[in-house]
Amino acid sequence: MNPRRKKRMTVLLAVVAGLSLMVGLMLYALQQNIDLFYTPTELVQGKGKENITPEVGQRLRIGGLVVPGSVERDQQSLKVSFALVDAGGEQVTVRFDGILPDLFREGQGIVAQGHLADARTIDAFEVLAKHDEEYMPPEVAEALKGMEHFKPEYTEAQLKGSNL
Repeated sequence: MNPRRKKRMTVLLAVVAGLSLMVGLMLYALQQNIDLFYTPTELVQGKGKENITPEVGQRLRIGGLVVPGSVERDQQSLKVSFALVDAGGEQVTVRFDGILPDLFREGQGIVAQGHLADARTIDAFEVLAKHDEEYMPPEVAEALKGMEHFKPEYTEAQLKGSNL
């Protein structure tokens, strides 16, 4: 082989090897930041045809409706836990340590991001509540298709408002 071609081939192989290494390192780095979306039923029964369930400690997002009467607040801290449900009927417990969004309430659709603590418990580091009656993330809308929203029950004093 001609020395000039040999040099070109060496440079070409070095560039291809460098690009391959760069793409491999990027994919490895992104692997830690991928959050898969689950519904409570998918979390418990598995996702897809293979019924793949996440591993304990895996980072994920979960969406559903907050079960009325399931919100438990710790009086000494900002810790709160609540149950999520979807159209499949499975319930999952979400534990969160922080300030919940203003729109958070029982019967409301939410998305929580966190780590799987056990088969039915998520330790969330972020909780998002939908911002109006019209909008819902497509994944949550699909998971809740056929379910009715829980109607909040207000007391007479709440309906009248405050007298400030």
